[in-house]
Amino acid sequence: MLKKRVTLKDIAKVTGVHVSTVSRALDPHECKSITEEVANRVRAAADMLGYRPNRIASGLRTNRTMTVGVMIPDITNVIFPPILRGIESVLEPLGYASIIVNTDSEREREGRLVNVLRDRGVDGIIHAAALRSDPSIAQAAEEGLAVVTLNRRVERSDIPYVVNDEDAGIHGMLRHLRDLGHRHIAHLAGPQDLSTGQLRLTAFRKAAADLSIECDEQLIVEATRFDEAEGARCVDTLLQTGRKFTALLCANDRLALGAIDCLRRHGLDCPENVSVTGFNDMPFLEWLRPRLTTIRIQQHEAGRKAAEILLLAMHRETAADVPIETILPVEIVIRDSTGPCPGNAA
Repeated sequence: MLKKRVTLKDIAKVTGVHVSTVSRALDPHECKSITEEVANRVRAAADMLGYRPNRIASGLRTNRTMTVGVMIPDITNVIFPPILRGIESVLEPLGYASIIVNTDSEREREGRLVNVLRDRGVDGIIHAAALRSDPSIAQAAEEGLAVVTLNRRVERSDIPYVVNDEDAGIHGMLRHLRDLGHRHIAHLAGPQDLSTGQLRLTAFRKAAADLSIECDEQLIVEATRFDEAEGARCVDTLLQTGRKFTALLCANDRLALGAIDCLRRHGLDCPENVSVTGFNDMPFLEWLRPRLTTIRIQQHEAGRKAAEILLLAMHRETAADVPIETILPVEIVIRDSTGPCPGNAA
C-alpha cells in the first residue's frame, strides 16, 4: 500500500502552528520572518515525518520553479567545474537545482538554449557564454527574467555582470615580461565578439603604452575560439610574418598551451627561445611542462558571487539592490614558461 505523502497540514497539526507559518519556516527566504525557535521546531517535525516539498504545487502557488539555468560556452573546458561548484555552493543549500547547458559559443545555439531554459520556467539564468551583442539574453532580461553574466558582459544593457580585473592582470603580466628584458611581445587575442577577448586586447594595448613597450599591430593575432587549435594557428600566422618576437602573452591558458605545442613543432623551446603566458590558471597546469606562467582568476569565487547576485535579482525589492558591475581581483602566477629574453642577462 502506498504511503500517503506528508503535507504542510500534517506538520502544522504536529507543531500546533498555522499552515502559513509552516510554509514560511520551510522557505529559506521567508523563514527570517518568524522566530528561530518556531522555525527549528517546524523543521524538526518535517524531518521526523519525512516531509518532501512538492515543487510542482509550490511552483504553481509562488510562480517559482526553484530552478536556475547556467549557460557555459564549452563543457570540455576545465575552468568551468570550479565555477559551477561556486554557483552550487550558494544555490543548492537554498533548494535550487541548476540546469546546465553548453552553447559552444554559437550564436544560434545560444539563442535556442535561452528559449529552452525559459520554456522550462527557470527563475533566473547565470550566463557564462554571453556574446558582446546578445539579443536573446537581453530580451529575456527586458521581459523580467533575472539574469547575471559571468566572465563576460553584454554591451549596452543593464544586465549585472561579474568579470575579472583584465586591466590589472594584463598590465602585471606585461610588466613581468618587460622586467625579463622582453621588448618584442606578441599577443594572441581572444575572439573579438566576446567581451573577454575584446577587453583583454584593449588592456594589452593600454598596458604596452603605460610601460613604454612598442605595440606592433603585426604581432597581434585574433583567435576565433579560446582553444588549443586556435593557439597553434595564431603562432603559425605569427611565424609566417617573419616579425621578431621573444614572448607571447596569450588571452587564455588554452591558447597558450596550443602556442607552446606549435613552437615546439617549429623547433623553438619555451622559455629558452620564446616565453609564453596564459590567463585564468585553469586546473592541472601544475602537471604540464613547462609549467605555465599565467594570470589567476578566482574561479570558485566568481561562481559564488554570480549566484549571490542572481538571488538578489530574483528577490529584489528595487533595481538599486542589485549591483550592475562586480570586478574580481586577479593574481600573477610565475612558473616555468617565462624566462630572460634571449641574449639578455635579465
